[in-house]
Amino acid sequence: MRKIAATALAVLSPLAAAGPANAEPKPERGQVVVIGHRGAAGHRPEHTQGGYELAVAMGADWIEPDLVPTKDHVLVVRHENEISGTTDVSLRQEFAGRKTTKVIDGRNVTGWFTEDFTLAELKTLRAVERLPAIRNRNTVYNGYYQVLTFQEVLDLAKRLSRQYGKQVGVFPETKHPSYFRSIGLPLEEPLIQIVKRGGLNRPDGPVVVQSFEPSSLKRVAGELRVPLWQALGTTGQPYDLKQAGDPTTYADMMTPAGLAKIAEYARWIGPDKSSAIPLNPDGSSGTPTTLVADAHKAGLKIGVYTFRSENQYLPPQLRRGSVPIEHGDALAEYRAHIALGVDAFVTDYPDAAVLARGEQGHEPGRRVTTDLAPQESSLPGEG
Repeated sequence: MRKIAATALAVLSPLAAAGPANAEPKPERGQVVVIGHRGAAGHRPEHTQGGYELAVAMGADWIEPDLVPTKDHVLVVRHENEISGTTDVSLRQEFAGRKTTKVIDGRNVTGWFTEDFTLAELKTLRAVERLPAIRNRNTVYNGYYQVLTFQEVLDLAKRLSRQYGKQVGVFPETKHPSYFRSIGLPLEEPLIQIVKRGGLNRPDGPVVVQSFEPSSLKRVAGELRVPLWQALGTTGQPYDLKQAGDPTTYADMMTPAGLAKIAEYARWIGPDKSSAIPLNPDGSSGTPTTLVADAHKAGLKIGVYTFRSENQYLPPQLRRGSVPIEHGDALAEYRAHIALGVDAFVTDYPDAAVLARGEQGHEPGRRVTTDLAPQESSLPGEG
């Protein structure tokens, strides 16, 4: 088999040099951290015990819980505080009267909200697949898993760390922190308390905290020594900056000057993958930007989101067939970002990310390249 091209290794060299400076959970081998997005969301309903267990079994280094509060101020893990799409609450007649409309970050949202339920009430609900039209096979698990607390995810990660003989990182995101602070249910204080109580407040520990709102990260930075990750959107600006009258946009934050400011409080940035390899008007992949190199120059590591295997989430040249929910050549997309030098993948399919990452440290079946054109296969079992 061919060895990785020298030019690709040159692209990856900044990662190799970063080794001892890393202050967060590291992959067991290889250079790119694989983060199970809400678990293994391509294979199990999001934020469930089964999803997190499967993600780690597939080789994920970190697992991601999105944090929202209950009425009695316990942090639980859900994609959003509106839970009609991720639980069976709409089928529960005893909670029918709690359906309502709220303004969340300036948008009207209708449904059922975690902050209107006690933890005991949420525990009576069961998780369901959020994208049943795309991931119909995951609906077999509807009604099986409970809603987890943040503490339960930390406990699960500790058990999985023992089981697999490695430190499993936990990557919590504070969701809508300004909104929750405004209604008297702030996220940062209980998060800080839980991390401290668990003996996890250290830069080389298993916790990395992320948020789209800089003020949330800065509150955490004032109390914790864990690494912080500034998440970045594709349009608009962080809601806390909008509320404060600060005109800074996500685009501004991804300039060299903006990255330098982020580096004052965070260790990572987390942009959408299209910020590294943009899409052309026809949906095909365009010329890579300088964002990865600019982040490294600012002393930041960069993890990109969200990698999915279905055709509808891939650029046209990587799709296989015409069915949107069938899987395309997702491995080529990982390889292109590896060649750019990204430090982490946030992925719904940890198994695919681990396979692509494994080509870095072993004799590869394909050369690593920034070219997203499908390549001739030479991996065993592929044709």
